[in-house]
Amino acid sequence: MGEAERGEAAPRVRVSFYCCNGHETVPSFANDAPVPETWDCPRCGVPAGRDAASPPSPPHAEPYKTHLAYVKERRSANDGAAILAEALDRLRQGSRA
Repeated sequence: MGEAERGEAAPRVRVSFYCCNGHETVPSFANDAPVPETWDCPRCGVPAGRDAASPPSPPHAEPYKTHLAYVKERRSANDGAAILAEALDRLRQGSRA
């Protein structure tokens, strides 16, 4: 189905968005639609703003943490030693039965 069969397209406005990596994205919006303040850059994924001289800064990414790192945040070394001793005790008692 082509555009001719669907009727006339709504009047549109094209707006430029600029990211901190120097990419320009120009999506189009209906005239009566609100234009967002930021738009995700399709080339690099960082936020892009409408001011070319002052684009938004890239988001701060948290470094990857392992499961062990999260456990160490919640438990002290003494807690870990107590839990390990308890688990070893249960294992030793289970092998005697």
